[in-house]
Amino acid sequence: MAERLVGKQAPDFTMETVTGDGKDFGKVSLSDYRGKWLVFFFYPLDFTFVCPTEITALSDAAADFAALDTEILGVSIDSIHSHKAWITTPKDLNGLGPVNFPLASDITKKVASDYGVLIEEEGVALRGLFIIDPDGELKYEVVNHNDVGRSVEETLRVLQALQSGGLCAMNWKPGDKNL
Repeated sequence: MAERLVGKQAPDFTMETVTGDGKDFGKVSLSDYRGKWLVFFFYPLDFTFVCPTEITALSDAAADFAALDTEILGVSIDSIHSHKAWITTPKDLNGLGPVNFPLASDITKKVASDYGVLIEEEGVALRGLFIIDPDGELKYEVVNHNDVGRSVEETLRVLQALQSGGLCAMNWKPGDKNL
C-alpha cells in the first residue's frame, strides 16, 4: 500500500537545476522554499509532446503564482544538460524555449520515488503535482497518467483555497466565502 503524503512534511530533496533561461546551473533543496508556497511538479521527459504544453502554461502563469507568494519547480529524470538543451532549442525544432522557473534533474530517480510518482519499469515519473506550504507540509497532491496534461487554473484555484485559511466547499472560487 502506498504511503500517504498529504498532511505530512514533504519529502526532502536536493537536486541540480538549470535556470529557466538555460544559462546557469545550480542546486536546489526543499529548505530553499521555507517561508514560501511551492508548486512542485514532475513530468516524464524532456523533448516530448504533452510536457511542453504544461510547462509553458505554468510559465505563462508564473506571475499569478508569484502574486500568491508561490514558487514553481519542475522536475524530470533527465539531466540538467538535457534540460538546458531543451530550453535553448527553438520551439519549431521541438524545443521548450525559456521558462519562468528552474527545471531540476532527478537523474537518480530518488525524488520521484520518494514522492510516489516513479514508474519503475519505465524509469520515468508520472505527472505528479504537489503544493507544499511555507512550513514544508505537503497540502495537495494530484497524480495522473502521462497521456493527460494538468490544469493551471485548477492548480491556482486549489492554491488560493489552501491559502484562504478555512473550509472550502466543492467548486470554491476566490472571493467565495469559506464554510
